[in-house]
Amino acid sequence: MTQDLCLCHTSGMAYIIAGLGNPGQEYENTRHNTGRIILMSVFDNSFSFDKKINALVSEVKIGKEKVKLVSPETFMNNSGKSIACIVKSIKAAEKLIVIYDDFNLPLGKIRISYNRSSGGHNGLNSIIKSIKTEAFIRVRIGVAPENAKGVAKVPHGDDKIEKFILGKFRDEEIKIINKISKKVAEALEVLIKEGKDKAMSVYNAD
Repeated sequence: MTQDLCLCHTSGMAYIIAGLGNPGQEYENTRHNTGRIILMSVFDNSFSFDKKINALVSEVKIGKEKVKLVSPETFMNNSGKSIACIVKSIKAAEKLIVIYDDFNLPLGKIRISYNRSSGGHNGLNSIIKSIKTEAFIRVRIGVAPENAKGVAKVPHGDDKIEKFILGKFRDEEIKIINKISKKVAEALEVLIKEGKDKAMSVYNAD
C-alpha cells in the first residue's frame, strides 16, 4: 500500500475511532472482538469496506466534530496496518481513539487511558509499532468474569489466555456488552466534546 493511497483518506478528519477485532463469521461475538462489537453497537451506521485501507469504515459527526469510524479487516495482530494508513503523524495520533477488549478488567467495566504501553495486547502492539507512538486514547472494555471482591478472574498461561479471548460470549454476557455500549457512547461524546482528562475523571471512577 502506497502512502499516496493512504493520504487521500485523511482530508477533513479530526477524530478517528477504531474498534478492534478479527474479521470473519467464526470470530463474531468472541471476546477478542469486543472493540468491533462496541463500535458497531454504538454507531448503528452503514459501514462500507474500504479496500485501500482494508477496513470497514463510516463517518459521523459528534457535536461539531467530524469523526471517521474504522474497524480493520486485518487480523488483530495486524491492526496497525489499517490505522497507519489514516494516522499519518504523531499529532494526528492524539485524536485517535481505540476501543478494545481487556481481560484484566471485569466484564462490563470500562477504562479510558492515554499514552500507555500496550499491556501485551496484540492489536495495540501493532498500532503502536505502525504509527510509532503510544500517545493515543484507549477505551478498554472488560471481558473477564469477576470474583466476589469484584476483581477480574484473569486466565494464566498463553494457551488459556488465547482460548479465553477467542471464546464466544454467552447470551447473558452479550446483554452486558450491549448495555455497556450505551456508557461507551456517552464516554466518546465527552472525550470529543470535553477532552480526555474530563472523560477519564468521569468514567474511570467506578
